[in-house]
Amino acid sequence: MMKRVKLLSTLVAFSVMLAGCASSANPQTPAATTAASGTTGTAAPAAKSNLTVAYSEGGTTLDPAEANDLTSDTLVLAAYDQLVTYGIKTENGTSIANTEDIQPMLAESWEVNADNTVYTFKLKSGVSFQSGNPVDAEAVAYSFDRVAKSSSGSFLYGMAAIKSVAVKDASTVEVTLTNANHNFLQILAMYTFSIVDQKTVEAQGADYLKTNAAGSGPFTLEKWDPATEAVFTANESYWQGAPNLSKVTLKFTKEASNRVLLLDKGDVDMAIEIPPKDVASLQSNTDLTVASNASNRILFFAMNNKVKPFDNVKVRQAINYAIPYDELLSGVMYGQAKQMKSSVASNTPGFTDAGYVYEHNLDKAKELLTEAGYPDGFTFDFTLGSGFDDWEDDAVLIQAELAKIGVTMNINKLARAQFLEQQKTNNLTSYISKWTSFVNDPGYHLGFLLYGKGSSNYINYSNAEVDKLWDEANLETDAAKRTALYEQAQEIITTEAPWAYLYEYNRIVGMSNKISGYAFYPDEVIRFYPLSITE
Repeated sequence: MMKRVKLLSTLVAFSVMLAGCASSANPQTPAATTAASGTTGTAAPAAKSNLTVAYSEGGTTLDPAEANDLTSDTLVLAAYDQLVTYGIKTENGTSIANTEDIQPMLAESWEVNADNTVYTFKLKSGVSFQSGNPVDAEAVAYSFDRVAKSSSGSFLYGMAAIKSVAVKDASTVEVTLTNANHNFLQILAMYTFSIVDQKTVEAQGADYLKTNAAGSGPFTLEKWDPATEAVFTANESYWQGAPNLSKVTLKFTKEASNRVLLLDKGDVDMAIEIPPKDVASLQSNTDLTVASNASNRILFFAMNNKVKPFDNVKVRQAINYAIPYDELLSGVMYGQAKQMKSSVASNTPGFTDAGYVYEHNLDKAKELLTEAGYPDGFTFDFTLGSGFDDWEDDAVLIQAELAKIGVTMNINKLARAQFLEQQKTNNLTSYISKWTSFVNDPGYHLGFLLYGKGSSNYINYSNAEVDKLWDEANLETDAAKRTALYEQAQEIITTEAPWAYLYEYNRIVGMSNKISGYAFYPDEVIRFYPLSITE
């Protein structure tokens, strides 16, 4: 027996980004979108406007199945649609995505069998790719197959527990899972599972999607030069209605100070990766709004659990006691972050700080080092990736504190791209890294980072009990029981200290007061379709 999920095709997340309204209430086209929280004015948007945004990096690919950096993800979501998307809710006057509220997008509706292992999606009729080719079941199956075979998306495909994808007819796709998976629909809403124009890709060749787009989304790609800018123009034939913005330009501006200057002068309409130290000055500009949202982006001091001396749990615990937490939060982050007390962010359902006992206590750190067999300390290499001012400031502060307990931390700087490549080898002794879980769920988060087989477990953390708890939780359909399992896993991880927890970032986006329709998403990607500019 199938459970019918009836969802009107007009209820799509991109059309419910309305300030002050609850998730999925009163869907509207972009032309009717009201001002987002934090912006001023409610005048009707101009017929068509251009939007310029300052981004920190230029991205690495336009291929949805391979994209895994913020800019690439942004480019993909501008040009592509997915089967489903997230609803929007309002918290404390701010519009944010509700990743537990799954809304239809290219899928008009879906049915689920009794044991939640077979999903049958009915596609919205009459939708075309930007090429004019129809969005059909064959394209969906092709897109999913690309994810399964990709280097970046295959782990996510497995995390979604997808066993097979079958075309039932031109507008019907059946997805069978290996087991019930509470994150399945949330994962499908991610950019990775964008639906690709199969006919165009096959005609152009295998590498076409690296530098070109073949989607059905609201914007068409005009230009992408990772060194300078990306330019999108409105898809006037977009099935949800033409965007309010006629053009979106992403200016790739590496230096944060330059992004701040461009925004402050009005030379760009939006800017991301605003340094915390500049928030107050930008807030004094009455033409601007600075959105600062508590995020699930975390920063941690990673220690390779297979490399001496960090293979010793007491050494790792000692490092945790040597971190100057208050200095990091106030002196580096200017109050635009909060202390991290678990491997999972505090705004993630199922978070617990059980097992967190650490504070800045050099005497305790020294005591643990002595117990670990390092009474005189030790020397180790620390790799610092470029691109983030707070990382460098954090590293210098931590280095100074460790020196007080006899530990010498040699800081080796690498360019961002080199750092990411080195990180993937699992051979770095220690480093600082950030992580954002696009699905706000502890299973998704831990599955990537601290599960024994996790694709981003770069510090070689391995605990059989944690893996067992994760496996059990992944199969558990009862939410309360699943949460209890994840809480146990978090407590073990916190006690074993594979990381030193630093802080949870606020997501800071600066924008002109004339911009309406902005909503915060856990993946931190700006959706351009709901945006408009008022005069």
